[in-house]
Amino acid sequence: MNFLKQLMGGGVPSVTAREVQEKLDANPKPYILDVRHPGEFGAGHISGATLIPLNELSKKMSKLPRNREIICVCRSGARSGMAARQLIAQGFTASNMSGGMLAWERSQLPTKKGSK
Repeated sequence: MNFLKQLMGGGVPSVTAREVQEKLDANPKPYILDVRHPGEFGAGHISGATLIPLNELSKKMSKLPRNREIICVCRSGARSGMAARQLIAQGFTASNMSGGMLAWERSQLPTKKGSK
């Protein structure tokens, strides 16, 4: 069970979709890192999010800001939990948006469609 919890992103800080929206309305704004596949991202994402699929994260970590909170997002919270864990291990301040974009959409928060 502990392995499953780690796999699903347990043990990393998490924030709800509403908390993410509140953070985006404040300053400084967090860096939103979407770790889904491009097709998923294009179907709907948080405005201003940066797409780096989870399988590319280790190669692109140097492009991420070290002076901002990074909130990791995926469809359900599993991949983003793994991403947050990787970032924390490398010294970043990161958290996982619990429930992912499914929770974001359930909360009726705005999404942007397209690749940017």
